[in-house]
Amino acid sequence: MFPLTVILAIACFHSDFKVWRYALPLAALGALFALAHSLLYVGLIPQPIQPCTATGPSCSGAGMTIFGGLPLPFLALGIFAAIIVMLLLIRRRTR
Repeated sequence: MFPLTVILAIACFHSDFKVWRYALPLAALGALFALAHSLLYVGLIPQPIQPCTATGPSCSGAGMTIFGGLPLPFLALGIFAAIIVMLLLIRRRTR
């Protein structure tokens, strides 16, 4: 998500309405990672393929929530979805 902030800021500064061509693939890839993390958070991904280990931070613990219980993976997935929708709207209006 962090590279998208720079890309979208530069596109806004230059009024680049073709930004969807290079930002949409990044947003889609980020959404896939956020979806995988969300599935890990709710326990739908099996234990053997979890990227988090006992030595690192927990991917599904209480530290992964914000605003009184909103899980960060779901928040990231929602933001990526919003970025994708906005980029598709830009694509539709520039055609």
